[in-house]
Amino acid sequence: MAAARRVPEGPAPEPAVQKLRVQYAKRGRMRFTSSRDFQRALERALRLARVPMAFSGGFHPHPRISYANAAPTGVASEAEYVELSVTRRVDPAELGSALGAALPDGLEIVRVEEAAEGALADRLVASRWQMAFPGLAPDALRPAVTRFLEAESFEVTRMMKQGPRAIDVRGPVLVAEVTDQPLAGGPTGGPAAVLLLTVRHTTPTVRPAELWQALREVSGQDLPRPAGTRLAQGPLGADHVVLDPLG
Repeated sequence: MAAARRVPEGPAPEPAVQKLRVQYAKRGRMRFTSSRDFQRALERALRLARVPMAFSGGFHPHPRISYANAAPTGVASEAEYVELSVTRRVDPAELGSALGAALPDGLEIVRVEEAAEGALADRLVASRWQMAFPGLAPDALRPAVTRFLEAESFEVTRMMKQGPRAIDVRGPVLVAEVTDQPLAGGPTGGPAAVLLLTVRHTTPTVRPAELWQALREVSGQDLPRPAGTRLAQGPLGADHVVLDPLG
């Protein structure tokens, strides 16, 4: 005789009546937090702010939160996104204020919007990155960037769970320009060459550390480790401009 199917005990979870999209920033020391660290911090902040979260059903209910394309550990960002489902309607601005007050310094709520139709992840097509090289003059970086852009492809090795894998880091780069003016954050206490890039999201997504590795290899120079910051991510517009995914 087949065993009876186990049915979850207790009442069914309250239905979600509103979905919200949150843009947040990782600044300062918080750039070293992992995705899991942020998830724990966010869930704690949601409890402290008394946000009426919707939960999944089953034996192990969890808050209905969708995380989308988080920046890698060690990289700052002005454009991280998460989606929340709640059981009663809330004012997005009030939720953003309460949530921001409950998060640790360096994790900052930029804005909260009611979700539009479609999946948020489908709108995150590309990122605008800043890589600031401390103590390096822009003219010392430009030849390396030129050689990199002239290549049809350039592979670096990433260690995956299944073992090493070669990744083409040239193909996804749509725009690369060198300046001496960081647009956000960046090194302090001296000059820095700043590389601004627009990079299409691929599987796996190219990381700033891999672009740094490619520039070192193509130039033959021991380029200093850059401070990476994601400036934006979203749909691609004309001339490879990264658009607002919540607009």
